[in-house]
Amino acid sequence: MRGVLTPELADQWFETLRKQIAWRQDNLSIGGRSIPIPRLQAWYGDAEARYCYSGLKMQPLPWTSLLGEIKKRVEELSAESFNAVLLNLYRDGRDSVGWHADNEPELGANPVIASLSLGATRVFRLQHRKSKHLNYKVELDHASLLLMRGATQHYWRHQLPKTARPVGERINLTFRFIKR
Repeated sequence: MRGVLTPELADQWFETLRKQIAWRQDNLSIGGRSIPIPRLQAWYGDAEARYCYSGLKMQPLPWTSLLGEIKKRVEELSAESFNAVLLNLYRDGRDSVGWHADNEPELGANPVIASLSLGATRVFRLQHRKSKHLNYKVELDHASLLLMRGATQHYWRHQLPKTARPVGERINLTFRFIKR
C-alpha cells in the first residue's frame, strides 16, 4: 500500500524517529565469528515481547508516545494487533538485510508482519524457497506499508539488498505479535 500517510506526516515521523530512537548496531554470530549487522536497529514493545533471531536476544524498550501512535495507525490499516516493533535504520546503500524468513518460534505458525517504510525508496526482494525462479521485487517508497501474512514465511524468503546507487536514509518499522 503506497501513500498510507501524508508526505508531511511521514516526513515528521521520519525526523522524530531518527532523533529519538535508541539506535544500536548489534553483532551476529555467524560461523563462530562476530559480525556487525549492516544497519542500525532498535526493539520496542510490551514488556513480555522478547525476541531472538540469529542468536541475538532482544529485550524490548517501552513504547514511546510516537511509536504508540504509529502502532495504532498500522493496526488500523492492517486490521491486526501488534505488541512489538523492530525498527531498522538503513543509513545508505551499503546497509542491508540478507535473505531470511521471519519464522522464529515466538512469532507463531503464520505470523503477520506489517512493514512501514519512511525515507528513501529501497528495493525489497521476495524469492520462493523451492522454486528460485519465482522472485519479485517491490520498491518500498516513503509512507508505504507492506503486509506479509498467512504462509508467506513458510514458502518465501525476503531481503533488502545493498545498492551501489546513491540513496538516502530509510527507516523501516516491522510490527509483529510476539507469542508467549
